[in-house]
Amino acid sequence: MNKKQKKMLARILIAAALLAALHFIPTEGALRFALYMVPYLAIGYDILIKAGKGIKNRQVFDENFLMAVATVGAIALALYEGSGDYTEAIAVMLFYQVGEFFQSYAVGKSRRNISELMDIRPDYANVEQDGRLEQVDPDEVGIGSVIVVQPGEKIPIDGVVTEGASSLNTAALTGESLPRDVKEGDEVISGCINMTGVLKVRTTKEFGESTVSKILDLVENASSRKSRSEAFISKFARIYTPAVCGSALALAVLPPLVRLVGLGLPGDWGTWIYRALTFLVASCPCALVISIPLSFFAGIGGASKSGVLVKGSNYLETLSQTKIVVFDKTGTLTQGVFEVNGIHHSELENEKLLEYAALVESSSSHPISKSLQRAYGKEFDRSRVSEVEELSGMGVTARVDGLPVAAGNEKLMRHLGIEPIACHSAGTIIHMAIGGKYAGHIVISDVVKPRAKEAVAALKAAGVRRAVMLTGDAKKVAKQVAASLGISEVFAELLPGGKVEKVEELLKTKPEKAKLAFVGDGINDAPVLSRADIGIAMGAMGSDAAIEAADVVLMDDDPMKISKAIQISKKCLRIVYENIVFAIGIKLACLVLVALGLADMWLAIFADVGVMILAVLNAIRALFVKKL
Repeated sequence: MNKKQKKMLARILIAAALLAALHFIPTEGALRFALYMVPYLAIGYDILIKAGKGIKNRQVFDENFLMAVATVGAIALALYEGSGDYTEAIAVMLFYQVGEFFQSYAVGKSRRNISELMDIRPDYANVEQDGRLEQVDPDEVGIGSVIVVQPGEKIPIDGVVTEGASSLNTAALTGESLPRDVKEGDEVISGCINMTGVLKVRTTKEFGESTVSKILDLVENASSRKSRSEAFISKFARIYTPAVCGSALALAVLPPLVRLVGLGLPGDWGTWIYRALTFLVASCPCALVISIPLSFFAGIGGASKSGVLVKGSNYLETLSQTKIVVFDKTGTLTQGVFEVNGIHHSELENEKLLEYAALVESSSSHPISKSLQRAYGKEFDRSRVSEVEELSGMGVTARVDGLPVAAGNEKLMRHLGIEPIACHSAGTIIHMAIGGKYAGHIVISDVVKPRAKEAVAALKAAGVRRAVMLTGDAKKVAKQVAASLGISEVFAELLPGGKVEKVEELLKTKPEKAKLAFVGDGINDAPVLSRADIGIAMGAMGSDAAIEAADVVLMDDDPMKISKAIQISKKCLRIVYENIVFAIGIKLACLVLVALGLADMWLAIFADVGVMILAVLNAIRALFVKKL
């Protein structure tokens, strides 16, 4: 508990003790009134001050005004009747403050959970100067600087490891406890905790543009984007509060006046004023006003804890209505890493053919060339390669050990007067010619993510009706990948503009209330992410443009997190609707009972404080998502 909560708890205990003590002290008249005002003012002075400020600032109709009018009115009624019964007024204020304490504690707890979760902001960066490590503000470290990260420290800025090897704890970013091993040449992102070895990292971004800064900014600003449910509650409260105040005034005045003109309604002025005051106590909309935003706040926090960053409660609400999920292929469903998957019709040993392919492609930085070199896996002497010539749109020719070697597509083979052998496998086909003769071909294809198929099945289980794949890749490759993942709708050979057009078509043909989500990771996906009802970006390897354009960011690039995000959003919205129905239903029932004289001030206290506590405790359930 913070100091404010401790002070409130002390006031509650003191007021409760004084009220209990006064019950056993026989007093009358002015002395009784003065003694009872001590616990009343001890527990309610801040409510009275807030109500006075609200009246002064012409913002009258809030819960403080209702509490002040109801309790002061009850005290005035006790003085008028000479009953000396001030207990109810004090009890109303006491139990209201108990409810406020529980609400404050609950909100504080959810905020602490999120703060602990997001406690990834590094306090310093280690920079080596004159042979010593100096701690500097991460904001002062420029791009290209070398920083040192020791075991137990957070990586402060995104960069590339230049020296050392270690294991990183990425739980704060991805929600996964499995450490990630890194070595020289690997990219690392800020917010991870270095667990074992000392790392030297060359920064690739400024601190303000690093992953940790963007995550903190996303979570801190998420509450500014309101959902339709929150907007409804705000509008409801603005209309509801004046309406109940008017109804309470009518309840206090009209029945006695009607009785005076001879219609024979029961009760005198005191009875109806008491009912009106009770009506005000029962009418407080605290449960709605507090629990609905808290539900969304807890939902966003629970999602963050699982490695899913939602940029606002409006997106959480949209996500819960998602019925169509459209995937980009490369980097989303596949790893975006090309690997050699087969060698066919080779006239040489497979290893020898790979050696020739790696040598002839050794001067290229293209991903295909890199995959050939990785597949060969051995050191080679580049001095063996000469007369390298790259033929645009076809491939590469060179001399290896004085022998003419060509690596490329069918066009290159025919350009050299060599007839290639067609390949029926899906992927990029590298045809090889050595010494002027066809030597076979190598199949290179992107690798499907380990849990991609499981992710598509999980989406269908979560209520998604259609899964669609869009890609700029060849139709043959796209269809094979889609079939392996259980996706029946696939559109291939699309340029970025074509992806936008296809999403536009899907948006026009979808059911009115169904929402469409697009999942992507590349710069070319940014326009589509912005156009979809909700854009989901892969955060670990995704481009900055994609993350900026998206509404939801998956921090570990695991497509399984998409279904988890939908489940979290549905649970959050279910809690929101439960609270709306529960709070309004109980309130209306109590108001009717009070107006008919079938409920007293104690039931009104339950209607206000009890409903608020139950709704707040229900809202906090959105923070817990482990069982989903």
